[in-house]
Amino acid sequence: MKKRVRIKDIANRAGVSTGTVDRVLHNRGSVAPEVKKKVLQVVDELGYERNRLASALAYNKAFRILALLPEPEKDSYWKQIHNGVQKAAKAVKHYGLLVEPMYFDLFQPQDFHAKAQQLIAAQPDGLLFPPMFYEEAKWLLDTCQQQNIPQVIINTSIEGNHPLCYIGQDSYQSGVLGARLLDFGLTDGQMVCILNLEVGTKAAHHLLDKEKGFRSYFANGGNKEVDILRKDFEAFNDPAKLSEFLQNLTTSHPRLSGIFVTNSRAHKVINCLPEASAGEIKIVGFDLIESNLRYLQEDKINFLINQNPVEQGYLGIINLFKHLVLKEEVERTQYLPLDIIVKENVEYYLRKQLTFEMAL
Repeated sequence: MKKRVRIKDIANRAGVSTGTVDRVLHNRGSVAPEVKKKVLQVVDELGYERNRLASALAYNKAFRILALLPEPEKDSYWKQIHNGVQKAAKAVKHYGLLVEPMYFDLFQPQDFHAKAQQLIAAQPDGLLFPPMFYEEAKWLLDTCQQQNIPQVIINTSIEGNHPLCYIGQDSYQSGVLGARLLDFGLTDGQMVCILNLEVGTKAAHHLLDKEKGFRSYFANGGNKEVDILRKDFEAFNDPAKLSEFLQNLTTSHPRLSGIFVTNSRAHKVINCLPEASAGEIKIVGFDLIESNLRYLQEDKINFLINQNPVEQGYLGIINLFKHLVLKEEVERTQYLPLDIIVKENVEYYLRKQLTFEMAL
């Protein structure tokens, strides 16, 4: 049985006090560079493995994390991310990490910016948020970097900025996958629509990346010649207006045979699609929210791509915990799987979502 290496053993081998070894291992206090180098060399030679959780508890420091999220009661997708954050908060609270949610209006960049300013004034030890509004998110990222506040971003990645990490899907590849799934039900000469039921699509980089991936599939190896149409519609919460929009869409484009809904709102399309088109147009959308699941079971939605929102929220907090409490390096880009959901396998993913929890 391998003998356990103690701090005293390291101190004796390095010719320093146990207090000096403790300061080096916990990265606190002042230690001369040459002494630190010698201690770390002995640590490697002896194969010392520090109990990071015990060390964190011994350090006895509390950390405050703010999670800036869309209001969960107004959108089922964001409620799942909120649930993931709450699960993680419960898992880490015993280690001195307090997670506080702060909410903004999903469709108001001004509200996001106002809440971001409040957040900065609160001086948290870490931040979790989705950079949904590009200019406002860039301001928040830049300000956090200036003030040395580590940030984890979820759902949407922003190029050119350097948060602690991004957790979510590869939006480009999810667009490729959406095109491949629709391709199964198409024949040459038909038309498909990339449908963004969103406010401010021009600034939504994850939706633009999905479109690029979708188009690239048919441009570079798709099995059929199809026409691709893109439509943005902001009044998706008004059933009358959405019904009129979809009626005009199907009437103006009689060859329309597939719709790729780029977010979790595919159920709204089913609710408002003209009766003559129901069952004739293939639908691919995102996320295991209740309304989508009902239509998946009824074969009105053909495929759902799971963006794992619960896992996004959970892992976002866990990565801040690893960085702040355990002093561990975390991967900068953490893509989650592109799960293809059909009615035959949906129960497995629902059970997984309910029981998901990461051991610490």
